[in-house]
Amino acid sequence: MTLTLSAAQTIVQSALAQGRASGFRPLSVVVLDARGAVIAAASEDGTSLKRFEVAKGKADGALAFGLGSRALAKLAVERPHFFAGAAHVVDGLVPVPGGVLVRDNRGSVIGAVGVSGDTSDNDEAAAVAGITAAGLTADGG
Repeated sequence: MTLTLSAAQTIVQSALAQGRASGFRPLSVVVLDARGAVIAAASEDGTSLKRFEVAKGKADGALAFGLGSRALAKLAVERPHFFAGAAHVVDGLVPVPGGVLVRDNRGSVIGAVGVSGDTSDNDEAAAVAGITAAGLTADGG
């Protein structure tokens, strides 16, 4: 199974809706397919200038390591020298919660979602809500 444009658009809209319903600050949401290509993205009015890049960095890191960015944050604390090196290889790596792997019904990784704009925990909650709304499985690590 691949992550379709329709599913990616559902993820974006549902993640943003979760943010609005929960009173989060304005969000940027980026959906990557399994290759790491952006297939859908949106930044709400009022997001700061680099929120898209932060959201993409969360999703890129999740795909690159096969771990949600919450797990990457833990590893970054435990292995700082490794992450210093990894940052040179994974462009824009952002190891904090808000980058969530997207899995299909067989458990295969078919993409990743990155969200940025509020606290990292809230960013992750919005990503999970979007993935779930698309009928897929969220793996934040």
